Amino acid sequence: GTGSNILSALQDLFWLSKSKVEKQLQIISVLQWVLTFLIMGVACTLILMYILCTDCWAIAALYLAWLVFDWNTPKKGGRRSQWVRNWAIWRYFRDYFPIRLVKTHNLLTTRNYIFGYHPHGIMGLGAFCNFSTEATGVGQKFPGIRPYLATLAGNFRMPILRDYLMSGGICPVNRDSIDYILSKNGSGNAIIIVVGGAAESLNCTPGKNSVTLKNRKGFVKLALRHGADLVPVYSFGENEVYKQVIFEEGSWGRWVQKKFQKHIGFAPCIFHGRGLFSSNTWGLLPYSKPITTVVGEPITIPKIDNPSQKEVDFYHSIYVDSLIKLFDKYKSKFGLPETEVLEVN
Repeated sequence: GTGSNILSALQDLFWLSKSKVEKQLQIISVLQWVLTFLIMGVACTLILMYILCTDCWAIAALYLAWLVFDWNTPKKGGRRSQWVRNWAIWRYFRDYFPIRLVKTHNLLTTRNYIFGYHPHGIMGLGAFCNFSTEATGVGQKFPGIRPYLATLAGNFRMPILRDYLMSGGICPVNRDSIDYILSKNGSGNAIIIVVGGAAESLNCTPGKNSVTLKNRKGFVKLALRHGADLVPVYSFGENEVYKQVIFEEGSWGRWVQKKFQKHIGFAPCIFHGRGLFSSNTWGLLPYSKPITTVVGEPITIPKIDNPSQKEVDFYHSIYVDSLIKLFDKYKSKFGLPETEVLEVN
């Protein structure tokens, strides 16, 4: 009896240790991505400049030569790597929150798509995990569809970071890149655009479901020019993982944020999550709140080479209605009350 009790205690200790190890791996996986998001581009640029001033300058020179030769690759669909997209680290990243991808309709491989992703949140964690990795099974749920997450073009001017982003199927959110993917890359492509962008990130806060969409019509015009179907996507929980200081309109803080947004392309947010060693302290790690990304029903879009403003407005209104219906249909399933209303700004 004593031997059995000792063995049972050892087994309990083993499983406790395994659980702790998995939790630490989850934290590490998320931390590396947060640091990548915040500082990898600048850090790699500074390191490359430093190497140029050392005896190893030839290595940096070779990379810079390669950079010049490879400069336009991000505009031509990038350089996706299934090996990188299937890294085990992304599964730990997924399980930290956890993040889940919900499919509601099939997508035809004979069509191209533009996914409108809402809301932006602080870092677009759900967008990255669901569409730039295979952690939530996007390839299995939408067989034959190649997802391309679109992000700031400035990221692709940063050494090393550009290659890291491209390996996950991330592309610049500019007209050249999107035109190439939708017109010269065959069918079965899905470009994921975080429609609200930096402006939306300034208003994200836990408990608030709002999107910046009323005057965001460029993605609809692109869809019409290429005949790409529009797909509304809502990520429940995206706004819950960080807490942010919200500056009121007209305040000096909001003025600074808007100036950054206008001239640089992103808005500096003052936010915090949890600490590295404790969830009761402040830090850069997001809170482990569930994120559920629901991919809605595709809206069939005709191909119109030069769509009029009236046509753009018409399909934009259909898209807005579809997004609201998607939100209303699934809100109660993912922890929101039936009275919750999606705010469209």
